[in-house]
Amino acid sequence: MQSRQLSYKQLRVCINNTMAKDGWRSLWRGWGPTALRDVPFSAMYWYHYERIKKRLCKTFDAHEPTFMISFTSGAAAGSIAATVTLPFDVVKTHKQTEIWDYETLNCIVPRLIKVAPACAIMISTYEYGKSFFRKLNKQKIHKAINSHSS
Repeated sequence: MQSRQLSYKQLRVCINNTMAKDGWRSLWRGWGPTALRDVPFSAMYWYHYERIKKRLCKTFDAHEPTFMISFTSGAAAGSIAATVTLPFDVVKTHKQTEIWDYETLNCIVPRLIKVAPACAIMISTYEYGKSFFRKLNKQKIHKAINSHSS
């Protein structure tokens, strides 16, 4: 359904027809291939993200990752994971859309264009939030220590 632009009315009709024809289980078509893509993607993403982040922090002599270090590490890790898991993504896409008439290589660039920025934005937001709350907690602890010693 995502491969075609449908109005909400067309979407409802499509879902109703699919369920009438193939039952409620048809709504889960592609779940297995999606999990087979997303689990290795996440494992590779986090592994490469931490390695790249550590290397960039060392290169730039940073104790904590800056926004740019997080952003760059996230984009690079997302690109690596997306490229390696591309065959799983193709299987998932074929399973969900049941369209087998396009070439595998045509999928790589659009997926990378979407995945790399999404990973970069997600991880830099995550790292910023982690840093923000770490500083906030340190301030609270410092205030609590100062108020008890007064």
